Amino acid sequence: MMISTWRKRRAARLAGKRRLESEMGDIEVTIPNHFRCPISLELMKDPVTMSSGITYDRESIEKWIEAGNVTCPVTNRVLRSLDPIPNHTIRKMIQDWCVTNSSYGIERIPTPRIPVSSEEALEIHLKIKTACKKGDQIGCQNLAAKIKALAKESERNKSCLVATGTAGVLSYAFDEFSKASFEENVAVLDEILSSLAVLLHHEKATNWPGSDASIDRIVLFLKSEDLSARRNAVLVLKELVPILDYRKVDMLLEIEGAMEALFKLIKAPICHAATKASLMVIYHMVTSPSPSNAKIIAKFVDLGLVSLLLEMLVDAERSLCEKALGVLDGICGSDQGREEAYNHALTIPVLVRKIHRVSDLAMKFSVSILFKLCMNEKRENGGVLVEAIQRNAFEKLLVLLQVGCDERTKEKATQLLRVLNAYRSSVDCIDSVDFKNVKRPF
Repeated sequence: MMISTWRKRRAARLAGKRRLESEMGDIEVTIPNHFRCPISLELMKDPVTMSSGITYDRESIEKWIEAGNVTCPVTNRVLRSLDPIPNHTIRKMIQDWCVTNSSYGIERIPTPRIPVSSEEALEIHLKIKTACKKGDQIGCQNLAAKIKALAKESERNKSCLVATGTAGVLSYAFDEFSKASFEENVAVLDEILSSLAVLLHHEKATNWPGSDASIDRIVLFLKSEDLSARRNAVLVLKELVPILDYRKVDMLLEIEGAMEALFKLIKAPICHAATKASLMVIYHMVTSPSPSNAKIIAKFVDLGLVSLLLEMLVDAERSLCEKALGVLDGICGSDQGREEAYNHALTIPVLVRKIHRVSDLAMKFSVSILFKLCMNEKRENGGVLVEAIQRNAFEKLLVLLQVGCDERTKEKATQLLRVLNAYRSSVDCIDSVDFKNVKRPF
């Protein structure tokens, strides 16, 4: 009986709510003009007042200023200051208006967080340097965590931290705490590395940790069981390796387990970002002008990287495909790398397939790898040359020349056509996308 009564009451409330919504369905709510941003004409979510006395939505006025404008959009007068001041009065009025009109489906705007200022960022920098001088691990760890939280809060905060050189200060701290025992400073180093990873793609890598001790510590995180630490380590390495002296790149060959850890991130992925970052690190290693280049390539070949890359390339998405082909191109610059590629059944089918199916960059790498393999083919039966023709490589290269490509790729394609032409008359073609008869070693 009680359940029945409750159900009737609930049904009555729902019916009343539907009637109210139906009655209000045709009512149009007008936003007061002083609640609208003069630029976007939308309801302001974070109203700020400029030195001209006009209030705008923060996002709109910041885009206006970032575009190089120094005048007020409404008055057209030069702004004495480009720093927006939060207008709490208007913001509270807008929030009250939203609450009053909530029955019309209008949601209350949240109270925005005040963005970090340059002065606040510089103050944090000073505190970090002081903590480093004192050897204050906890203090520095907390400050690094604060930077990470601020950077994640908004793009504006991240831009401000980058503009004030935060990554350089964090790198200094990482270098300082890398000088002592890893076990003693693992917590603070982990937090700093995590903060640096958040600032990726925004800060110049020249300001990042580059001492021998720092690289050694980053590799220790790369080899750890902590997935987050491994991800942060490879993301930071990706930014560092391109600008490091080749002698420091050689350190990754000398540090026990470093190359195995990079290989593991590809073989057993933890996330797309880490896999792509690992491929980029390996790419810079195998294409480095270092005297140890041949040893680096040999190590990766022995680990089974060629086979792993070819398996990945069968159905990889564009970005991953481009990076995998770049690494394979670097590896095929050595005799051992080419020999491994010659012995894999997927090599030619995959490379020919990628010429027109992915992107210009993938096409460039595919042609380059084919060029290296075909020009160094020494087998009397034609080997990869015959297989390339069977997979329609000749026709695809002709189309490539007709469509157009960069001069270096055009030159390689032309030479390939000359070499392949000698075998065309005696070879039957098969569909280059048919992998049914190809033995895949997995």
